[in-house]
Amino acid sequence: MTYNINKAIEILAQTPETLKSFLGQLSEDWIYNNEGEHTWSPFDIIGHLIHGEKTDWINRLQIILSNLEDKTFEPFDRFAQFQASKGKTLHQLLNEFEFLRNNNLETLKQLNITEEQLQLKGIHPELGEVTLSQLLATWVTHDLGHIAQISRVMAKQYTSEVGPWVGYISILNT
Repeated sequence: MTYNINKAIEILAQTPETLKSFLGQLSEDWIYNNEGEHTWSPFDIIGHLIHGEKTDWINRLQIILSNLEDKTFEPFDRFAQFQASKGKTLHQLLNEFEFLRNNNLETLKQLNITEEQLQLKGIHPELGEVTLSQLLATWVTHDLGHIAQISRVMAKQYTSEVGPWVGYISILNT
């Protein structure tokens, strides 16, 4: 599928409600458990998504669309959520994510980005030159990847409990 901003917004707009519905009524065992050392729990992942809403997608989009000579993005701290989420509940995080996402989508819609603008470029600190279209497509796939990650983390809590079916449950073997 070729990138289409309206189709992208379909996914981006659904992510907060999807996560609220999926995680909002679960016990702490589901929310705070992870896959082992140096892995993330669903709680950590929501914090990571919040950090992205604050510092990544729209900020980088604005750099690309700006008249700045240097269009290099600030590096993204993939672990900022650990400090930023301290003392917060999952419900607080889900509400904050929803608020930030809604604001960012309003900003995106108001920009009325053209096909020509989608080809404008910025500089990623590790990847080099990227287009606005690539950045916005990454926003969508980033959401979907973390939704899948949350499902995997939760499923793996029952890896030993499924007994002989473990070989048939593909999510337990990734």
